[in-house]
Amino acid sequence: MRVHVVSDVHGNSRDLAAAGTGADALLCLGDLVLFLDYADHSRGIFPDLFGAENASALVELRTARRFEEARALGRRLWGELDATGASRESVIEGAVRKQYAELFAAFPTPTYATYGNVDIPRLWPEYAGDGVTVLDGQRVEIGGRVFGFVGGGLSTPMRTPYEISDEEFAAKVEAVGEVDVLCSHIPPEVPELCYDTVARRFERGSTALLHAIRTTRPRYALFGHVHQPLARRVRVGATECINVGHFNATGTPYVMEW
Repeated sequence: MRVHVVSDVHGNSRDLAAAGTGADALLCLGDLVLFLDYADHSRGIFPDLFGAENASALVELRTARRFEEARALGRRLWGELDATGASRESVIEGAVRKQYAELFAAFPTPTYATYGNVDIPRLWPEYAGDGVTVLDGQRVEIGGRVFGFVGGGLSTPMRTPYEISDEEFAAKVEAVGEVDVLCSHIPPEVPELCYDTVARRFERGSTALLHAIRTTRPRYALFGHVHQPLARRVRVGATECINVGHFNATGTPYVMEW
């Protein structure tokens, strides 16, 4: 059995179309949308609307953890857009829909997917065809192994679209129960897995995931979210915790075989 796993696709539909080649199934752990590319400030919904110069300014403020100033910049830019009579909600949704149409069309059959923190779950049913199974707080058997999926991210100052409370996230982890492979968008709360060496900050990991790993002892815990982690692989007890990689940048899936 061979399964390919991707996360943090962020608009990379070209490489996504080939990500399932040679695999029996593709797993996607979320963040399909590209709102702002921290490596190339000219790419994404934000620079398309407001230009690369403003995108660079926003990245600089966020990287410096000057979140109030970043929000003030955003409010000013969106206010200017609102003044033209355009609805920011409709503008964003239109851009997201365009990306989703390309990305979901690139998924092979079968694909098993869950949401990332920048995704908009309510739109997924319109684009997920018969070959794509969306799972969140649910489990599925693939090749004799049980995979559990927990989507979304936890609340942060970034205020991305699909951030939920610790309690809601923990309830989904509990609903998954004992599995062979625990799949999530965000990592368990392990410092080496949560620190981004380029952004120079800790991303939020989940204590509920870490507790589940320690108590249910899955073979693997797979996740993404942290694009340049201090460590990509850490063992917690009997479980290999693996960051499957920043697919937008690498274009290469993580490979599982058994």
